[in-house]
Amino acid sequence: MSSLVKQLQRLEDLLLTLLLTGMILLATGQIMLRNIWDYSLFWGDPTLRLMVLWLTLLGAMAATRDNHHIRIDLLARYLPERSLAFIQRLTNSFATLICALLAWHSARFVLFEMEEGSRFLDLLPIWPFQLIMPIGFAIITLRLLINSLLPQHRESP
Repeated sequence: MSSLVKQLQRLEDLLLTLLLTGMILLATGQIMLRNIWDYSLFWGDPTLRLMVLWLTLLGAMAATRDNHHIRIDLLARYLPERSLAFIQRLTNSFATLICALLAWHSARFVLFEMEEGSRFLDLLPIWPFQLIMPIGFAIITLRLLINSLLPQHRESP
């Protein structure tokens, strides 16, 4: 089981690397085309927007996987060590609830886009590209739930 988890982590990291590299190349190409030849790829900007969506959610998934996600933990700096586990469980539980709501509503949004027949570049249905939202938030929810049930001590910032 742990080798499967490691393979999935490597896949996540590879997707992040490829996506970021592709975004940098596409954005740089778009800038050069506009500035040098006063031309741009008609599909470049919409594709970059989708890539930002994917990069954001894959990055958030990786951050929660490694328990390095953004958090507001002002109290954790001033509370005694014995209270820290309770606070971590409480904040992870709240974040779990919020991400579960985001997963649910993003799934509803993708279903709406599928029913409406919205298109990407007037060629392809948009909803498969948006599936990263409910899937990403569901994975983040699961990881936060695990962290709230089994809190791990985190290094001080």
